[in-house]
This record gives sequence, structure tokens and C-alpha cells, in this order.
Amino acid sequence: MDNISNIVLDSGPAEGSRCRVIALANQKGGVGKTTTAINLATALAAVGKHTLVIDLDPQGNCSTGLGIDADKRVPNTYDMMVNAVPLRSVEKRTDVPFLTVAPAVVDLSAAEIEMVETKDREFILRRALDECREDYDYIVIDCPPSLGLLTINALASADSVIVPLQCEFYALEGLAHLLQTIDLVQQNLNPALEVSGIVLTMHDRRNRLTEEVEKDVRDCLGDMVYKTVIPRNVRISEAPSHGKPAIIYDYRCTGSRAYLRFAKEVLAQRAYDPVATSAQAQVN
Repeated sequence: MDNISNIVLDSGPAEGSRCRVIALANQKGGVGKTTTAINLATALAAVGKHTLVIDLDPQGNCSTGLGIDADKRVPNTYDMMVNAVPLRSVEKRTDVPFLTVAPAVVDLSAAEIEMVETKDREFILRRALDECREDYDYIVIDCPPSLGLLTINALASADSVIVPLQCEFYALEGLAHLLQTIDLVQQNLNPALEVSGIVLTMHDRRNRLTEEVEKDVRDCLGDMVYKTVIPRNVRISEAPSHGKPAIIYDYRCTGSRAYLRFAKEVLAQRAYDPVATSAQAQVN
């Protein structure tokens, strides 16, 4: 952890001490969203930032990747969202100092149906977070691969959103829809929500198409795209099976080094503040 801390702290001064809530969102699955949430949160914790991960994906992969066994996920984020169990009762300590997780179970897949009749259903998560914001420097929300009610709750609760984008031919497909959803949330639910940026994942410099996709995305979205790209890396893929973040499992591998550089960018920045409709127009 000391080695990780030294690498990340190189980034310079971070923003103020107020808790910052970051949602990781993309309605497309398999883009590295959960891996990014896990390793960003771990890097933040490594530099002494009290960090909470909210697992809102019914697959529970974020909880698994942080070493929380299925039989220890009681209560969980389903109980928090549907049964109003306080977040402090849901939180579980991980093996990483300063890092806590609110784990998910498959029951969460039914939550969106059960929440439909709830008053102010878009603000269930915000109310839960309000009880413990002062406990943390960062709260990282891992959203499900959809733009349903769980993701809307995350966006309505967050200060900023980071969009992981896979380096593939259809990289920009669906991004306009996501930016439109963010814009609607800004207008109707959370005017303070900002887009921190887009992080390119699964980057393979041996593949000419990957380079072309990166160029197209940067030409289209400019400063919205983080400088750091996350490469395809075997060690990143192996880490979840050991219940560890990649930057703990092997902090020397290229994937972990990339996530540490990405964490520097997140620590150093204040939320990027584009006009979502303008960004959407660029994508279109």
C-alpha cells in the first residue's frame, strides 16, 4: 500500500475536503465499469481518503472483487433501497484500509419493480447517502449496465459521473443516449451533477482499430476524455477471482499502473463541467 500511495500522491493537491460522490455509469455491459470502480476506490483509499463503494449492480461483481463473500452480504443494497435499512448497517469493511463497501446481491434485480410505487423513488439512494456523507471523502457508485431506476438514483445522488468507454468499433454507440439521460437528470433531479470525464478502457496498442477508436473519441469529445487509457491486461482479469483489486493483486502490472495514473487525474481534478446537450450534439 505504501508503494501505491507514493505513486498516487505524486498527483499534487486534491480538491477540498467535502465528500465527493462519483457514479460510474454506462448502460452497455462489459466496458470495464466495475473494474474501474474497484481500482479507483482502492487508489483513493491508498492515499488515506475514506472511501465507500456502493454496489448497485445486481451481479454483485464489485462486492466480489473487493473480497466480500456472498454469505456475508446481509444486509445489502437491496435492503437499503427497498426496505429502508440504514446505509451504516449495510456497510462492510474490506481488507483495504479506509475502504468500505455496501455490497449487492441478485435480489437487487427486482428492486426497480418494487421501488416503482415508492414516493420520490428517484431519491432513495440520496436519502441513504445523506446519513453518512460526513463519514467519507469519496463515495464511488458502481451502476448496473442499464439506464433504469437504480442508475437514475445514482445520478440523482452524485456530484459527478465518470463514463468508462471500451475501445471498440461501437464505442460511441449509446453514449449519446447516456449523455441525454444525464442532461435530463441535471434538468429535473440533480442540477449539480457534472460529467467528470470519459475513461477509455480495454485499450490494445497492438490493434490498429483501437488506436483509430481512441483518435475518433478524442477528436469528438476533446477534453471530456481522460488522458489515461486503461489497457487490456491479464492481471486485471485475474484479480477478481482472488477477491482483490488489481492494484493490490499486482500493482506493478501495466493495468494497475494505468489505474493509478487515472486515480491521479481524478484526485487532481474538479468535476469537468460541459453542457451535456453540447456533448451529446458532438457525439451525434
